[in-house]
Amino acid sequence: MKFKGINHLAMVTGDMDATIRFWRDLVGMRLIRGFGKDGFRQYFFEIDEKNMLAFFEWDGAQPVLKKHHGVPFKGPIAFDHIAFGVDSSEDAWQLKDKLEAAGFECSDVIDHDFIHSIYSFDPNGIPIEFCYEVKGHDIRKNPVLRDDNPPGTAREGSDPQPGKWPAVIRPTPEDERFVAK
Repeated sequence: MKFKGINHLAMVTGDMDATIRFWRDLVGMRLIRGFGKDGFRQYFFEIDEKNMLAFFEWDGAQPVLKKHHGVPFKGPIAFDHIAFGVDSSEDAWQLKDKLEAAGFECSDVIDHDFIHSIYSFDPNGIPIEFCYEVKGHDIRKNPVLRDDNPPGTAREGSDPQPGKWPAVIRPTPEDERFVAK
């Protein structure tokens, strides 16, 4: 099996106008699909030729409380932040300048060894990161694990470990496959 990136991340907003203004007009992602009916909308923004960011607009949805990126949190939580790759240092600095000019809090550029990042929040309070890769630090080709006490599963290596989950006993026959509408 070969994955092809993240088709789309599905987020939630209570204000599609502010969301479109931020992601399309400020950040620069094309609005490529939208549909809605009866108090429900879903709009898609193009991250690149293979990946999208989507937002559901639900009546009564409120921005999340701001949780700073990478800071431990107690209580229910689904994710820490979304990181978007950009091509270059220049792209990151341009985004930082645009975000700050628009009144959005933005971090300094942070050196993470293999990437350099800036952090901010969208109008929905969603923590976001924009980062570019540092030349000579390709962790896809050369995975790096720097943990004084990694969990046992991490010690097994970077590649998927076969036989750790039950095998498929009965694959779905082609004549039983259907796509629901």
